[in-house]
Amino acid sequence: MSKQLQKMSEIGLVPLVVLEDAACAKPLGEALAAGGIPVAEVTFRTDACLDIIRTMKEIPTLIVGAGTVHTVKQAEAAVAAGATFIVTPAYNPDVIDWCTAHEVDIVPGTVSPGEIEAVRARGIKFCKFFPAAAYGGTATLKALAGPFADVQFLPTGGVSLDNMRDYLNLPNVAAVGGSFMTPGKLVKEQDWDGIAAVCRSAVQKMLGLRIGHVGIHTAGRAEAEELTDALCRLTGETKIAAGGGFFAGTIAEICAEPTPGDYGHLCIDTDDMPRALAYYARRGIALDPEYTFRDEDGAIRLAYLKEKVGGFSIHLRRA
Repeated sequence: MSKQLQKMSEIGLVPLVVLEDAACAKPLGEALAAGGIPVAEVTFRTDACLDIIRTMKEIPTLIVGAGTVHTVKQAEAAVAAGATFIVTPAYNPDVIDWCTAHEVDIVPGTVSPGEIEAVRARGIKFCKFFPAAAYGGTATLKALAGPFADVQFLPTGGVSLDNMRDYLNLPNVAAVGGSFMTPGKLVKEQDWDGIAAVCRSAVQKMLGLRIGHVGIHTAGRAEAEELTDALCRLTGETKIAAGGGFFAGTIAEICAEPTPGDYGHLCIDTDDMPRALAYYARRGIALDPEYTFRDEDGAIRLAYLKEKVGGFSIHLRRA
């Protein structure tokens, strides 16, 4: 997988862009970036497609590609306009071969094992799965994971804010695409703030960021246990010994050992640690390497941020 496709996988969401007027391209692209989704698949469904690509490429943080590409001529024109990836709606060997020869990222449309096998034979292991819902959705993708364990998919078609997590939870789904991040009504009304809000909702739905617990820092184990007993008495939570301190159920961690934060800490849980870390990195939020903890396989399970809020340290935890 190329660095660009890896970055798209980290973003996790690929909005489809269908515009009639290229004058709307810049504010729409800026809305996507402001909403936390700095990628756009500009479709060849309108005559303005190439002008839209050119305009969106002026936004430095935005990854811009072309979708609904049926011919080599369209692929050539899209790349000349500034597209850095190509998406086809179906298996198209001519477009795949042209993109491969010109070192352009290609996400070919596939829907059957035969098409996936043909794409693999051309060295491609990042495929669009379209139309996803019509061809069995997550059930089909689960079945494909066995024989095609090394292939990652971008499902589109029937993916929505309500079911996107069902797809993203699958290990063979790199990202999901669709127009649910760029609703036609909001585009028609040129409600760019509304589109940014929709994108933020999609990002939050994907990451599931939420307060996991409050951390209370104490001078030692005796004080920590005393505070834990008091909290459990008041809340009915269960006292749990953990490491150098205690938990009062799930609401508070009472630390008996030195921990970052003058007054305590806040735990932010996430349903998707790799994408949450990438999201923070794109926003310039750095981890504290001294307080980053990994599993045996090297995956980060908990990480303190360098940034503190009101004297409280913040750590991100895999839910």
